[in-house]
Amino acid sequence: MADQEDNPVTPFQYIPTKQGPPVRKKRDVPDGLWMRCTACEAMLYQKAVEENLGVCPQCDAHFRVGAAKRIQQLTDPDTFEELFADIAPDDPLEFVWKGQTYAERIKREQAKTGNTEAVLTGVGYIKGRRVALGAMDGEFLMASMGSVVGEKITLLIEHATEHRLPLVIVCTSGGARMHEGVLSVVQMGKTSAALGQLHEVGGLYISVLVDPTTAGVLASFASLADIIIAEPGALIGFTGPRVLANTIKTELPEGFQRAEFQVAHGFVDRIVPRHELRSEIARLIDYCYR
Repeated sequence: MADQEDNPVTPFQYIPTKQGPPVRKKRDVPDGLWMRCTACEAMLYQKAVEENLGVCPQCDAHFRVGAAKRIQQLTDPDTFEELFADIAPDDPLEFVWKGQTYAERIKREQAKTGNTEAVLTGVGYIKGRRVALGAMDGEFLMASMGSVVGEKITLLIEHATEHRLPLVIVCTSGGARMHEGVLSVVQMGKTSAALGQLHEVGGLYISVLVDPTTAGVLASFASLADIIIAEPGALIGFTGPRVLANTIKTELPEGFQRAEFQVAHGFVDRIVPRHELRSEIARLIDYCYR
């Protein structure tokens, strides 16, 4: 048998070993090419998932997507104009958690997402219909609502009221931002009051609930819409099911707090798959404004 140096190993050649059966030398696979579906556990080509709007091609599970990607999926090409981008977060409490200041954490989240805060707001067109559009970013501190998120949402609502535009907000959140204390909690009342003014002038507000939409966001502007639609399988509830189950010491119904459960109990108006969101929002605007 020739020496190994005379017979170099190819990526898929079996290499004899001194003990046990032959082993196969694996070729390195670049990171980010493949992903596993958390629902059906299928191995998926990541580019194919992205081309499918972040939906599993095998089982139609809806994966989470960031705010910029969400706006790209919903709006007509090159029509979105961001508003209130210059509003930046502060550190009023000089909050420190696990040796890291709130200011340091914000900088890390900004570098990770490319966004100043956990919501993007602006105006754009959805199938030719001009709308005031907000999209929360679950990749930014789990889209927790701090003072900047509340301010940008409020300003967007006021812009829709002043310019008589349909308002669409894609909602997702893990709740109030503890780093800002009560300044975060009061955003619930502020956004709700702004929506009250929108309703008084007959404005249309469509809320899109995606996975997960919980706590203070759900208890304020996310649930005060004229029409509430949700993506399939989205977790929607004030407190997570595990916390509730441990608190009340009882078994919860199957599918509790998922979008399908909320539709069956009248909290959500309808479930709309991601591929149909653009068309459904445009249809609802036409129906309500004709």
